[in-house]
Amino acid sequence: MYDYDLLVLGSGPSGQKAAIAAAKLGRRVAIVDRRDMLGGVCINTGTVPSKTLREAVLYLTGLSQRDLYGSSYRVKEEITVADLAARTQHVITRQTDVIRDQLARNKVALITGTGRFADPHAVWVDAGSGRETRISFDKAVIAAGTRPARPDSVDFDDRTIVDSDGVINLQAVPRSMVVVGAGVIGMEYASLFAALGTKVTVVERRPRMLDFCDEEIVESLKYHLRDLSVTFRFGEEVAAVEKHRSAALCVLRSGKKIVADTVMYSAGRQGQTDDLALDAAGLTADHRGRITVDANYRTAVDNIYAVGDVIGFPALASTSMEQGRLAAQHACGEPARGMSDLQPIGIYTIPEISFVGKSEEELTEASTPFEVGIARYRELARGQIVGDSYGMLKLLVSPEDGRLLGVHVFGTGATEIVHIGQAVMGCGGTVDYLLDAVFNYPTLAEAYKVAALDAANKIRNITRIND
Repeated sequence: MYDYDLLVLGSGPSGQKAAIAAAKLGRRVAIVDRRDMLGGVCINTGTVPSKTLREAVLYLTGLSQRDLYGSSYRVKEEITVADLAARTQHVITRQTDVIRDQLARNKVALITGTGRFADPHAVWVDAGSGRETRISFDKAVIAAGTRPARPDSVDFDDRTIVDSDGVINLQAVPRSMVVVGAGVIGMEYASLFAALGTKVTVVERRPRMLDFCDEEIVESLKYHLRDLSVTFRFGEEVAAVEKHRSAALCVLRSGKKIVADTVMYSAGRQGQTDDLALDAAGLTADHRGRITVDANYRTAVDNIYAVGDVIGFPALASTSMEQGRLAAQHACGEPARGMSDLQPIGIYTIPEISFVGKSEEELTEASTPFEVGIARYRELARGQIVGDSYGMLKLLVSPEDGRLLGVHVFGTGATEIVHIGQAVMGCGGTVDYLLDAVFNYPTLAEAYKVAALDAANKIRNITRIND
């Protein structure tokens, strides 16, 4: 009756996983996306390029080795955009090949072009030939993703004034940069360019950056970035950006003026739903282009689902993948457990931040008692070996039953080792597990044992007093 059992609009992380999950269940599946966007924003302009850039910067600048070899240590003195682009393009090409191979192996049809709804069971696909093809489906998954939000008052030229997608295509490493917005993307790029030697100024209208993170961890990052000559302007707003021949002039509402080679706006993301003709399918999007879904990722139209960044928070590649899989399971009538509430957050600043569970501020606000266990990388043999003297791991522990309430990591490998805490929390484990466990030596994971001992000793002191 239909051309496909499941049609997916978008080939990003959520779209890939939805398509493959349905194919594994024996359904006829297709993905519609542009030829140059296989893998979505994640692979082409977002997560993968930015994290690859970060690795290239850390290697070429020698930044992570300066504790060992001195502050003047460099692997390469003059780092060019070509140096950075070579590694980025290599990874994008390899990853695109992997995705194409996975879809082919699972017999997922890849339809090249842009899709728009014809009705709730069909789309028109424009492959750029001037003629549209009508494709029908039983169920559909919208995984269209997002693009950087661009304020109408700003004259973006993708050279002097750029957004977070355009910043990876700069022709040269800027000597100075203004980053507007101290969210995750803004802070990742601010730290990346600061490591390259760019003079970075961060402008944020809120009183602090990354306000969903543990305050002590954020303060550690701020201290480290100031050491890289980053200037912060909190409680400030950009009123205007004037383009000049060789630079841009940022005028703040307070009257301050900042001259910079490049201005990068990180003003949130906008759902890419404008060209989907949602109304033809009986759907609408909000003012940010986002689509509302229920607990099973089903939209207001029963046979159409939406997943990934296009449905809003948390808008992470990791959670998007799981949303895609769960939506496909539900669309195929396959029982599935819901997504766990215990999801790690990873922020790829320099140094990294990662956490899972509650922060000190959240626990205090909820009047939940907790004890803190700290391990500092400089006290670990592995920390000395890798040259990380600033990293730390923090455990928040319930003094009543020893449960882990939160794990917060700052420093080398933070996004990797946070998963140990996540696993312990997810299995209902307590700090006793970490106390009794034997960790490989020397490792950064050993920080869990050190932090667990610290927390246990503090809890024991309280117990002694009470006795």
